[in-house]
Amino acid sequence: MEKKTGSQILIECLLKENVEVVFGIPGGQALPIFDAIYKSNFNFILTRHEQAASHMADGYARSTGKPGVCIVTSGPGATNIVTGLATAYMDSVPIIAITGQVSTRVIGQDSFQEADTIGITRPVTKHNFLVKNVKDLAKTIKEAFYIATTGKPGPVLVDIPINIQKDTCSFVYPEKVHLCSYKPTCNGHPGQIKKAAEIINSSTKPVLYIGAGVVISKAEKEILELSKKSDIPVTNTLLAVGAYSNNTNLNLGMLGMHGTFCANKAVQTADVIIAVGARFDDRCTGKVCDFAKSAKIIHIDIDPTAISKIVNVDIPVVGDAKIVLKEMLSLIKTKKRKNWIKTIELWQQEHPLTYEKNDNKLHPQYVIEKISELTKGEAIITTEVGQHQMWAAQYYKPKKSRLFLSSGGLGTMGFGYPAAIGAKFGNINKEVIVIAGDGSFQMNMQEMAVAVLNNISVKVVILNNQYLGNVRQWQEMFYNKRYSHCCLAKRKNCPEWCNKPSRSLCPVYVPDFVKWANSYGVLGMRVTRKKDVKPALIKMLKEKSSVVLDMWIEIEENIFPMVPNGASLDEIITRMNG
Repeated sequence: MEKKTGSQILIECLLKENVEVVFGIPGGQALPIFDAIYKSNFNFILTRHEQAASHMADGYARSTGKPGVCIVTSGPGATNIVTGLATAYMDSVPIIAITGQVSTRVIGQDSFQEADTIGITRPVTKHNFLVKNVKDLAKTIKEAFYIATTGKPGPVLVDIPINIQKDTCSFVYPEKVHLCSYKPTCNGHPGQIKKAAEIINSSTKPVLYIGAGVVISKAEKEILELSKKSDIPVTNTLLAVGAYSNNTNLNLGMLGMHGTFCANKAVQTADVIIAVGARFDDRCTGKVCDFAKSAKIIHIDIDPTAISKIVNVDIPVVGDAKIVLKEMLSLIKTKKRKNWIKTIELWQQEHPLTYEKNDNKLHPQYVIEKISELTKGEAIITTEVGQHQMWAAQYYKPKKSRLFLSSGGLGTMGFGYPAAIGAKFGNINKEVIVIAGDGSFQMNMQEMAVAVLNNISVKVVILNNQYLGNVRQWQEMFYNKRYSHCCLAKRKNCPEWCNKPSRSLCPVYVPDFVKWANSYGVLGMRVTRKKDVKPALIKMLKEKSSVVLDMWIEIEENIFPMVPNGASLDEIITRMNG
């Protein structure tokens, strides 16, 4: 049997796993890998920053359901992907990260561009490997893909020293993986499922609370069937936007800090909460001791460590959401809950998501509504992190799951644009739009080169308020308007920090996003008036190449509803009383 180098084996392994695209940047301790890539027909995308490479792999994975792959070098190359790994880890996204490493004989000697990649990434990966023998490489890659994509998905890192990349051995790719210490439970306990069904059947005010696990397990159909069969309203986390139909009065919208009044009120009033693939994040629960105090809680999750980790549950069911729900549906009675639904509809009517619609100001909510309307909810939307992210979650109405991609658990500024590029490579025929804040976008805007040079179309809509908007809102509401270092412009007659934000946009502001886009050969447009929003969006969507649309929105616009940090969901602030 012909012997291959470790680098050749790596490429063969990736091809065996049907990897279609890889993102990254070469470097000294990964050169043998890149030499093997050069000699193959492998589709490698050169990014401009390693962090962006990990976010591109993330966006590819979230939008396709397949694992994303990135390859970088040792030392700073490896440490630069840590934020991307942490982002994926918090949101259960399958990524395979391949890192070069110094030779095994000098590991631990503070060699040039050496870092303890295994130690550094252990807290932010589902698992990681240091390959010490080329004979173990194929088996390790097989295990990495298996671990990343099964059970609760997550990032897995494989650190490959340069001598292992050069060493040779016969290539045999394992057909199966057998790990004694890793056996995800997919089938729920029949007794627990029966108990859960009995509680649901006897309830009068149940609520389904769904998270990313519903998307990962492809359980959207089962959630819809359960909801309609037993008249159960549904609320979702940020990562489950689009997982439940928007065309029903049973959709309560997003739960939590910037969730709808109706969703928060329903959860606090419910007698049963059925949590499916959600982890009771603090942004959803608010003050934990006051969360759903009147409700019995059923928690379905494939990760046993997530159950009763934050909120004590009455009926735990460990298993894959789709499999568990299929079994449960046969035990659930068809039932109409007219009084409960009537109450829900009353809350929806009295406290809808709203903003000032009868003026000529350029409100960000209006922009997102128009994007949703013009794309019919069929575009893939990625977001950066900040106010725009919450407005997008509130006002964009995706037709299905995997069309709304956002950094939830870690809240990573700089995620949205590279994630959109990754999503585009995985969905080349779909419209991909980034909804960005001007602060967040500047963290990875250099990746425009990747879109341009690879001739892919990614549309960018910047909701530009010249502030780190979320920070400014919190400083306004909770720090007596002490606007400390959140202004991204230099306002006339203003000190270095801005204590009085003006409603007029500042002329001393960089960058000029239109000129910046033009410098990449991309169409850039600025919109400052409400009446120009729709025509600009129509023009943007007609373009076959990338576009940057700079929307100069109201700079003091705040996100409502809002539950203050550490407060109960009952203490929600609406626009009316806020």
